[in-house]
Amino acid sequence: MSPFPWPDFAASLPWTALAVVAVLAVTFAIAVRQHRHSVMDVAWGPGFVAVAVVSWFLSAGHGDDTRRLLLVLLTAVWGLRLGIHIGWRARDGHEDPRYRELLKTAPGSRNAYALRRVYLPQGIVMFFVSLTLQVGMFATGPLGWVAVLGVLLWLTGFAFEAVGDWQLARFKKDPVRRGTVLNTGLWRYTRHPNYFGDAAVWTGLFLIAADSWPGILTILSPALMIWTLTAKTGKPLAEKAMSSRPGYQEYVETTSGFLPLPPRRRRTGGS
Repeated sequence: MSPFPWPDFAASLPWTALAVVAVLAVTFAIAVRQHRHSVMDVAWGPGFVAVAVVSWFLSAGHGDDTRRLLLVLLTAVWGLRLGIHIGWRARDGHEDPRYRELLKTAPGSRNAYALRRVYLPQGIVMFFVSLTLQVGMFATGPLGWVAVLGVLLWLTGFAFEAVGDWQLARFKKDPVRRGTVLNTGLWRYTRHPNYFGDAAVWTGLFLIAADSWPGILTILSPALMIWTLTAKTGKPLAEKAMSSRPGYQEYVETTSGFLPLPPRRRRTGGS
């Protein structure tokens, strides 16, 4: 096995960083034109695809070809599906309430404030999380059982995310269920099958990279993604928005907050 090509990897970093900047610049221009910065959510998944494609080209002749192809394809399938799904969901052209709440007290220019509070932090997170992909592209060792485990975890996560999104979209289309809580399908086992799926996808990609040195060093990349989903902009904001719905507290008491688990029996007042 050839040693890891550190100089070539280091030389690729400015180009992958430029890919992130390019995605954010195009997204910001569209957001200003449409007067809604929630288009950043649409660009989130495709942004990782852009980084993966650039890294795939730059790692040619250095990393293991099977791992490189696997990382770019799995990232593309995940990122493009997510971008298309969010784009279709936001086709009405209205600003997302989360962004409206964030930007309503913006001091000075709303766009400049969004650039600092939305685009810059998400760009940094995107680059840092994608280090798993970037290092994995240059890793020279052949695929082993850890990578196989990573693929299986990615498949599980992708299924949870895609099926969870589909079930939620179908639920929202039913006018009879408007204002109620989805507690069937995958949503019966976890309050956030889509966020759990996202976390599993990125843990799977990490395992594919970590199968060969120095991929294991990028463990903080999926950790940051999972922390963002569970404690920052994912789960907490979603649950805050849902907290006033009838039946949501009962749903919280009986359904796992993140990991898929069998539903709990609801506690009664005398228990």
